[in-house]
Amino acid sequence: MKPIGPIPPAFADQKGELAIGGIGVADLAEAAGQTPFYAYDLEIASRQVARFRAAMPGDLHLHFAVKANPHPTVVKHFMQLTDGLDMASGGELERVREAGADMAHVSFAGPGKRDPELELAISLDATINLESESECARALKIAEKLGKTPRLAVRVNPDFELKGSGMSMGGGAKPFGVDQERVPALVAEIIASGADWRGFHIYSGSQSLDADAIAESQRASLALAAELAQAIGEPPKTVNLGGGFGIPYTANDAPLDIERIGEQLSAALDTRDAILGDTQFIIELGRWLIGEAGVYVARILDRKVSKDQLFLVTDGGMHHHLAASGNFGMVMKRNYPVAIASRMGTEAIESATIVGPLCTPLDKLATDIAVPHAEIGDFVAVFASGAYGLSASPVNFLSHPIAAEIVVNEGKITI
Repeated sequence: MKPIGPIPPAFADQKGELAIGGIGVADLAEAAGQTPFYAYDLEIASRQVARFRAAMPGDLHLHFAVKANPHPTVVKHFMQLTDGLDMASGGELERVREAGADMAHVSFAGPGKRDPELELAISLDATINLESESECARALKIAEKLGKTPRLAVRVNPDFELKGSGMSMGGGAKPFGVDQERVPALVAEIIASGADWRGFHIYSGSQSLDADAIAESQRASLALAAELAQAIGEPPKTVNLGGGFGIPYTANDAPLDIERIGEQLSAALDTRDAILGDTQFIIELGRWLIGEAGVYVARILDRKVSKDQLFLVTDGGMHHHLAASGNFGMVMKRNYPVAIASRMGTEAIESATIVGPLCTPLDKLATDIAVPHAEIGDFVAVFASGAYGLSASPVNFLSHPIAAEIVVNEGKITI
């Protein structure tokens, strides 16, 4: 049998029927009117924000990366708890505008921004994190047409990367950002144009569980920001240090020690170069804030044996949760934290592979794991599912019904 990832602390010790935000999965399924569904417990998310605030320097700003979970209620919740929002598309910009976000604290990153997206961001006074010289030229031309002063920052492609990160965003040739040696010339052009130069966005990697590696990347980012500012001859208003904070997904993953990161970042900020003395620093997080607050729940449709191997066939799968199937960046498939949600804490007595309804062998939610005896109609829960879940999955594959999404906060359900 193969191990599973660690069930998040809010759920790990539950017995009997799984409850999310104090509400049992059967009642959540009834409220959703279907399975599968995602449920997000916003009280867990609130506790994550509080823990971040307690661990980090007091003047550090926290932004929520909307791409991690763009559900409108989730976005509105983080609007109230954080200092800003970070977008990765015009669609996300529209979503946060509809939510009533303060656009002065919204930024827009991502390679390949289309002209209508740039025009929307400029018209809303959002900060654009420029990814290339040509994108800058297009933004300035659009701003001139609109008669607006654009708020422009430069996303820097640093020569270093976040060691041990799930996805490297720096340290070589990348589609993201402007190579660090070309940044001063681009910023000089921005300043000369009369645009509002906001500063730098330096993001070197994601999904790291190594506190020392994250702290070292942050120190390198501070040194790079100072070096660039000296070359430009003007301090940046803001420096977005990115994020990279990971959560445990698979066996042997340990929770990130953010208190250790906070201690080292405080020391680094206390000794930063004088040219960054009045700069506002930002950490941008998505997965770490909402990931462990989410659970994906499916229902067992069939229990079958093939060549002495037990399969539990559910109505959910990779079309709703690509990451759990191992097809979203994993080099090899490792099991997420999974449980029979109808029988939490019950002794495991058999080995099963949990699959979905799709006509592909890739559609597996868990492979060869120890489970209690489960029957047709029981619920299966995939934990650590609050980030990069439904919105990062091929929901139209084979035209199965889309999963519902439920938000639970203080005992109240929002569909």
